[in-house]
Amino acid sequence: MQPCILCGAFSRDGVWCKACDADLPRLNNARCPVCGLPSINGDICGRCLKHPPSFSATSAAFAYAFPIDKLIQAVKFSDHLALVDKLADALLPQIISRPDLIIAMPLHPSRLRERGFNQSHLLAQRLAKSLDISLLTDACARTRNTSPQSLLPWQERGKNMRGAFTCSSDLSGEHIAIVDDVMTTGTSIEELARTLRQAGATRISAWVLARTLPH
Repeated sequence: MQPCILCGAFSRDGVWCKACDADLPRLNNARCPVCGLPSINGDICGRCLKHPPSFSATSAAFAYAFPIDKLIQAVKFSDHLALVDKLADALLPQIISRPDLIIAMPLHPSRLRERGFNQSHLLAQRLAKSLDISLLTDACARTRNTSPQSLLPWQERGKNMRGAFTCSSDLSGEHIAIVDDVMTTGTSIEELARTLRQAGATRISAWVLARTLPH
């Protein structure tokens, strides 16, 4: 038994208890299968029909809302790495198609040195092990130390990420899953997906812990 990280009660179920688990903001409503945002009857939304992104599907476990936002921030900024496996396991039921390879959203080397770890890579390691799928660790790199997307207005995020990634592997014909912690506008995943397509990937899925929803 250990104290639940959310309510403090003793838990036999890991880092948070069953009662708190039941209250987490899971995404159970109808959503666009491409971008993961709410849509009528779960159909592809008008925006994705009009401007198809470079990725073709999004799997997300939660809405980026309390307390999931605080748990993800606790991993990234307070080194609560014991949360990683539990969070990654919550994403597994949302994954409906099996890719050939998994790639974690890269951090710039200077950001990696500052933080000491890449939370997306830790999530990807857990998912790769659980699904028995190879994780590519050196295929892609972030070559520009971009400003954090969360600090920028939405309309500036695409420009901020342009040309931020390189890919050194031949991914011809491969279905790649990109793992990241949060998708807000989707511009980071879009830019990485575009880079992967240039490397030959034919299908790209986005796997994220949490999706930011419109207010």
